[in-house]
Amino acid sequence: MLLDADESQLVLMDYQQRLLPVMHDGDAMLANAVRLARAAQILGVRCWGTEQNPAKLGPIDAALAPLLGKPVPKMTFSAAEQLASRLRPPAREAQGNARSLPRHLRKPAEPAAPVPAGIVLAGCEAHICVLQTALELLDEEFEVWVVTDACASRSERNRDAAFDRLAGAGCELVTTEMVVFEWLRSAEHPAFRDVQALIK
Repeated sequence: MLLDADESQLVLMDYQQRLLPVMHDGDAMLANAVRLARAAQILGVRCWGTEQNPAKLGPIDAALAPLLGKPVPKMTFSAAEQLASRLRPPAREAQGNARSLPRHLRKPAEPAAPVPAGIVLAGCEAHICVLQTALELLDEEFEVWVVTDACASRSERNRDAAFDRLAGAGCELVTTEMVVFEWLRSAEHPAFRDVQALIK
């Protein structure tokens, strides 16, 4: 199955100023996160950012912050609960004065507009926040793609163990280039040159 830009949302987790310096290969991870966010912006993919315990770990890195909008703060390691209502809005309530009508005459609640169920996920740390969020999103019946070259942990061993577990649980493991070229699908896409420039 290929990713589709119209059916994707991007979640970039905890790329925070005090966390990044201790990440293994953190500079490369951050550069790929910026590429993903810029590609999402160009292609109209909804993008969310999170901050773990921002009072202690600081804000999102300055290179990424302008591309994400207001981050979702969290104290739990998984962000699934905080993101659920954003990723899948609830159904709208019935319009009008439904209380005054008999139950059989009330209009049913309108279903929410369909929202993308495919979550493209990256961040740090891979074996903690990314892992727990991905597993809980799978439980919520989202499809989850984890961008391996935009994820990091303090050690390679923890990062790689996370990828093994995520793949075993049903996540698709992808790279930044896989994501952006699947979102594009064709060299004839109107945004091809702009997105390709992010990779070169």
